[in-house]
Amino acid sequence: MHARRRGIAASVRPFRTSAPEWSNKDAKEIEAKVIELRKEGLSCAQIGLVLRDKHGVPNVKLATGKRVNAIIRENNMDTEIPEDLRNLMHKALGMRKHLVDNKHDVHNKRQLQLTEAKIRRLVKYYTGSHRLPAGWAYSPETAEILLSR
Repeated sequence: MHARRRGIAASVRPFRTSAPEWSNKDAKEIEAKVIELRKEGLSCAQIGLVLRDKHGVPNVKLATGKRVNAIIRENNMDTEIPEDLRNLMHKALGMRKHLVDNKHDVHNKRQLQLTEAKIRRLVKYYTGSHRLPAGWAYSPETAEILLSR
């Protein structure tokens, strides 16, 4: 994304408008399972993987009409910091800890700058869409406190 050097080769999910006939299509059962897995402390991505691998649900949105995150939000089980922002903050904190021991690691410094720029862009988006409070700003000092909760 940042370097503009390599292509975008990746696997792509097949286009579908409805769940396959072999899959588990019971929407109420899937929503109950999502809530149960969330109570166990799994993230949205982990819930999707468990439903795919253990319960035969290839795509929650095709089976229920809603994404995993929407089901969690409807049941007031959402976290105060969105999952993608939390993951980026965790990554940036790991890089900062690495830089404490390895001060001359210029590649890591650059990657930290790019990651924190991505965090600031996400914060701007989430404050504009009212998922985060209007005055919320990222700072590495408070990020560690927020992630420890």
